[in-house]
Amino acid sequence: MSESMESKTQQLGSLEDEECLVSDTRYSVISSQLRRKFGIKWLAEYTRQSHNPLVVQLLSFLFLAVLLLIILVLVSKAPSSDVQDKIYQELMQLKTEVHDGLCQPCPRDWTFFNRSCYFFSKSKRNWHNSIIACQELGAQLVIIETDEEQTFLQQTSKARGPTWMGLSDLHNEATWHWVDGSPLSPSFTQYWNKGEPNNVGDEDCAEFSGDGWNDLRCDILSFWICKKVSTSSCSTK
Repeated sequence: MSESMESKTQQLGSLEDEECLVSDTRYSVISSQLRRKFGIKWLAEYTRQSHNPLVVQLLSFLFLAVLLLIILVLVSKAPSSDVQDKIYQELMQLKTEVHDGLCQPCPRDWTFFNRSCYFFSKSKRNWHNSIIACQELGAQLVIIETDEEQTFLQQTSKARGPTWMGLSDLHNEATWHWVDGSPLSPSFTQYWNKGEPNNVGDEDCAEFSGDGWNDLRCDILSFWICKKVSTSSCSTK
């Protein structure tokens, strides 16, 4: 082989080697860039800048599909009992979060207790106007039905100050009735404060006061509590 042909062959080989080297280098750089860019941050940035909703949806779907596949592979490698326990715990946690986030047994600004909803006023009215205010809210001035309810309302009212309940002896002195016409149960008379009711100054309406009940003039301004039954399935929680 002539020296010129050998020289050309060497040059060609050198160029091919160089091209391969360059190609490998370019591939390595591109591969590195793809690995560095591909991921949650890359997807978030791309979806933010993309003007094609279809592309965004497709990429999001593919990314979530890959993520789900990875999770399934990891879970399949765990012991069966551990997987079941973990899935059960996560499902219970998810159920609680969804229930708390979506289930509202009472309207906003109302308090749920034992299947009923209570509205604690932030303003003061006389006893008669308190009845009207509750009616406008689709409720009644509170009627106490259980000892547990009494404890709950007494504690709440004590922190706020004197608060009207739906109890009076307006129609017959010393004969106390609730606003729905039902008589006061004898077992509830234990909740009167010591020396009450005393009817000093024509006191015909009942209020929560301190640790018990007190009779007071019906035209005095006090806080008030409305009550209505919760109709939501959340009340069975």
